[in-house]
Amino acid sequence: MDDHDTGYGLMRPTAARPLLGLTVLMVEDSRYACDVLRLMCIRSGARIRRADCLRSARRHLEVYRPSAALIDMGLPDGSGAELLEDMARSMPRVPVLLGMSGDAFAEPVALAAGADGFLAKPFAGLSAFQSAILRHLPPEWQPAGARIVDKAEMRADPVAFRDDMAHAAAVLSGAGDEATTTYVARFVAGVARSAGDDPVVRAAEALLGGQAGARGHLSALLSDRVLDREAV
Repeated sequence: MDDHDTGYGLMRPTAARPLLGLTVLMVEDSRYACDVLRLMCIRSGARIRRADCLRSARRHLEVYRPSAALIDMGLPDGSGAELLEDMARSMPRVPVLLGMSGDAFAEPVALAAGADGFLAKPFAGLSAFQSAILRHLPPEWQPAGARIVDKAEMRADPVAFRDDMAHAAAVLSGAGDEATTTYVARFVAGVARSAGDDPVVRAAEALLGGQAGARGHLSALLSDRVLDREAV
């Protein structure tokens, strides 16, 4: 099913809802990041689909073609670059492919894999999110006239943050290999950076740097966040 042929044109974008009529596929393993993206999509008028790993994303794409795909670069079953490369080569191509990450090194990797653009975490805001998608859409899919700039702050549900921390704590406790530990540390660092939780960011970066005792320290902080002893 092609999203553009089955619904686009019935709902035209407006100055206030410039993504009206589009479907955005979010390939993101963080519930916290997804909640922010969900709020921005809803405010922009877009429909939303979510996949939390490469395998789930590929199942989605077997059924329909979205208007835009936002792909996190670090996923539990591989790199988002793999999916970007496949989607960039597929025909018909999804009109907008954006990589996402909180790691500075990830942007050139995403662009080299075929992404049209990149969304850095923490997300810059609603207007930047809309512009990142709109600049790659054909003129006939653009809203007429000047776009209304919405400066409202998009704040995710704190429960989503705790869910992410609980997931990370569970995976870290059973991680027996370096690859899984690295994935968890990067996942935690990205989510905590978006949430403004600097102690957790520093602990995750210490684990990535191989500092002695970093794993135990991060585990203790994750337990605190799950029990909500440190509010976000």
